[in-house]
Amino acid sequence: MSHRVLIVHNRHRWVGGEERSVALHQEALAAAGIEHRLLERDSAEATAMSAATSLLGGGTRPGEVGDAVRELGATVAHFHSFQPLFGARAMQAARAAGARVVVHLHNFRLFCAISVAFRDGAPCFRCRGRLTLPGVALNCRGNVPEAVVYGVGLARQQPAILAAADRFVAPSRFAAGQLARLGVPPERLEVLPHYLPGAAGAVEPSADGGGYAVAAGRFAPEKGFAVAIDAAAASGVPLRLAGAGPLDAELRRRAEATGAPVEFTGLLARDELERLMRGAAMAVVPTTGSESFGFAALEAMGAALPVVATRAGALPEMLGAERCVPRGDAQALAERMRALWEDPALRRAEGAALAARAASEYGRERFSQRLLALYDRL
Repeated sequence: MSHRVLIVHNRHRWVGGEERSVALHQEALAAAGIEHRLLERDSAEATAMSAATSLLGGGTRPGEVGDAVRELGATVAHFHSFQPLFGARAMQAARAAGARVVVHLHNFRLFCAISVAFRDGAPCFRCRGRLTLPGVALNCRGNVPEAVVYGVGLARQQPAILAAADRFVAPSRFAAGQLARLGVPPERLEVLPHYLPGAAGAVEPSADGGGYAVAAGRFAPEKGFAVAIDAAAASGVPLRLAGAGPLDAELRRRAEATGAPVEFTGLLARDELERLMRGAAMAVVPTTGSESFGFAALEAMGAALPVVATRAGALPEMLGAERCVPRGDAQALAERMRALWEDPALRRAEGAALAARAASEYGRERFSQRLLALYDRL
């Protein structure tokens, strides 16, 4: 069946995995010869007042979405991030214009005001269904008026979103299971893992000659980079941290206070990050939250690096439970880092095994087959 796809996305102020997945979605459609268009809005361009009004009202300018569906002749409107600027009204407009609606749930934003379901150093799923009061009472947004707006807005929009979506998509079995427990209808929920460009190509393992461990991502509490710094201090393994985010200054202070052998590279372009990985002995993915997928882990796998990860969310599913240690346990992380650091042959073997796993499970062709089969079932 031939499809035309309108991709709808609300960019965040901090660029992360959702933006990466949107770009990969477009690449996969282009490679498959599927006509598509991206309709995007940016939260950075919205004021606090306009964002709040949009969230409470179910989104703004839904007519723009309906017009885009009709202009493209879209058979599918595929929503990635949709809060606060698109919302339920955009999905309803897409349906009214004749498109089937797919809602891609990269995280827990349908229920959680901060999307990552993490607070006080641990996963948090107090908010579920239309019960969003815990997020208000705990002031998860860090601003009481904002917390109230999100609590009310999410509760108000949820029934309309559930009604408008033909299918929901989650990036891992872990995320799908958790979303079903929170209130997403399981009969309309499917698993579609992300993919890695070039994952099907042969990568020559070089981790045996690497000179440091690498950890990359957004510097946010749920990513666990403080634990990685403590593990580097305990193990003595040099660590390069690539990224940026709200905890940047705090992490630098921690590295200095512990004397950890850590180098901060800042936010790197894709080619710079690839070069950094080529010189690494291992990758560290120290997540303390509920990782719904884990692009950092997948990119390390594709680079034929052994991965030291925590038992958090989808990471055991991606890497194998034997490669994961308890979340938040810096000593366990340090022991695994040290074991790999002291055994170059093990690093090479682990990297080769993970590269093969990435090629078989997370290649673009497999993603495209699953995606187009999903569209056909609509």
